[in-house]
Amino acid sequence: MSDTSSAGLHAWLISDSPESRRQARLGQLYRQWLAFKRNPMAVAGLAIIVLLLLIAAFAPLIAPFDPIAQALDKRLMPPSATNWFGTDALGRDIFSRIVYGTRITLVIVLLVVVTVGPFGLLIGAISGYYGGWVDRLLMRITDVFLAFPRLVLALAFVAALGPGIVNAIIAIAITTWPPYARVARAETMVIRNQDYIAAMRLQGASQARIIWKHVVPMCMSSLIVRTTFDMAGIILTAAGLGFLGLGAQPPMPEWGAMISAGREQIFDQWWVATFPGVAICIVALGFNLLGDGLRDVMDAR
Repeated sequence: MSDTSSAGLHAWLISDSPESRRQARLGQLYRQWLAFKRNPMAVAGLAIIVLLLLIAAFAPLIAPFDPIAQALDKRLMPPSATNWFGTDALGRDIFSRIVYGTRITLVIVLLVVVTVGPFGLLIGAISGYYGGWVDRLLMRITDVFLAFPRLVLALAFVAALGPGIVNAIIAIAITTWPPYARVARAETMVIRNQDYIAAMRLQGASQARIIWKHVVPMCMSSLIVRTTFDMAGIILTAAGLGFLGLGAQPPMPEWGAMISAGREQIFDQWWVATFPGVAICIVALGFNLLGDGLRDVMDAR
């Protein structure tokens, strides 16, 4: 694209008098992107997440060894040119297991977010819009879940459902939705008193249509920011369940389970537990930095 075309597109996007709804939306997204780029830490967080996605997508090309293939003659080998992160107690290449573990981490995060985001948003929007006994009932249920630490509550659900990655995802989802509902409720209680909501009521719009078409979209920016921050907590909770043997089961290369398997050799063969722990810290940091940047550009307050 030529410099002239780029300048014309830039001027079109930042125009103060957009000629269409499409131009207005694209202009808003473009301004948010410009503001996001001015935050180097947020860009670093985005780079970490993009790198995580690329590693997960191209894991078979990146990993030099089969992540579950055992080689007992190479057990507990230190980091070397052949095995960059060393090997574990069964001779499996730790670097390859971490690379494939990104897929498990992303699956857990995405499934939990896709499940709890819409559910928490719907509960919060209904509670905040209707108020009264509906609000009191839904918020008391929410308070019950918020009264317990997330990991403790997830442990209770996994103990009831049984160990396994599917049950771990269900348990994490059950314990993650309350903060989303709280955020959506707070936003809805402000939105429901706006003039355009009153105008929609006068036009005969149904309550369901007002909530779905006008309240829920206004809550989306706060929900996206909350989701980004929460991804780090989901990763840590999943790793905690894996560490306790209640999440992904062997031989799946889940990072928390890898730390658990290496805790017995932590003093003599430090690399077995250290590198999966570093991976968890870096990914959690990436989501937190990305959340900070999104909050600055999407939250008007």
